[in-house]
Amino acid sequence: MTSFNLTGTKASDISATLTKLRHQMGAPAVGMVLTLVVVCDEAGQYDSVRAATEAAREHPSRILVVIARDPAEPNRLDAELRVGESSPGEVVLLRLYGELTQHAESVISPLLLTDTPVVVWWPGASPRVPADDKVGKLASRRITDALASRDSVKSIAGRCDGYVPGDTDLSWTRLTTWRSLLAAAFDQRIGKVRRGIVEAIPGHASAVLLAAWLSDRLGAPIEVGESAGPGLTTVRLNLADGGDLTITRSDARLATLSRPGQPDRRVALARRPTSELIAEELRRLDPDEIYASALKHLATSAK
Repeated sequence: MTSFNLTGTKASDISATLTKLRHQMGAPAVGMVLTLVVVCDEAGQYDSVRAATEAAREHPSRILVVIARDPAEPNRLDAELRVGESSPGEVVLLRLYGELTQHAESVISPLLLTDTPVVVWWPGASPRVPADDKVGKLASRRITDALASRDSVKSIAGRCDGYVPGDTDLSWTRLTTWRSLLAAAFDQRIGKVRRGIVEAIPGHASAVLLAAWLSDRLGAPIEVGESAGPGLTTVRLNLADGGDLTITRSDARLATLSRPGQPDRRVALARRPTSELIAEELRRLDPDEIYASALKHLATSAK
């Protein structure tokens, strides 16, 4: 991997240096399929860059990492450029000082790949309405993570008010394997669901979303209960024909699927790393209508 640092630079110099580094490495830009903008702080940049880089192995990207530093310092832009085999595509860490911290979009815009989608990811704190954010306006997809907030349930509940097609949240992405398993369980006729419960550690946004999705799809009341974790642990659906359909996960790796009249079955249901969640979101750049429907149901049921 080739790395290059620019201090007190500007976007045009960064772009010219990227071109130079690509020629040195023999790595053309035409292989990149999107621009991924990561907005984070200095403390979270290492984990965020690692997750984005691993996701880029499936989706070669130009990764622009925006790190706002001290707004009281004189205006300055520092950049760290990485191009090479260990970094599919390109990684550019942009550290903004002074008034630039309030105008990140002016730094990012000249660095976006031409005629490719733009995705913005906030690994930590995120704007209340991502589509109204100056950086968020540059993107067709905007990824937040309610679990990074102090009150993840309140955070995900508030997403409905400012939802715009193209928004998504990793607390929803974490549910993909749970939703797939539940959908598969209904492949065999099991009758109508009367009510249900989703259990997780207290204040878990994914549990609230899963309950909203189930209630929306099944037309039945689904409560949220607490467990010792880790994370999401149980879904129990009470069936009108008698008995329960239950998925129980106690070790964050394997789950037990129980259905009336059938033997219990052990299934893989591992908690996934952030890099896999981001890679999944980058596979689909169209609006997630099912997520939007779950959010709407959550907002309606909360009134």
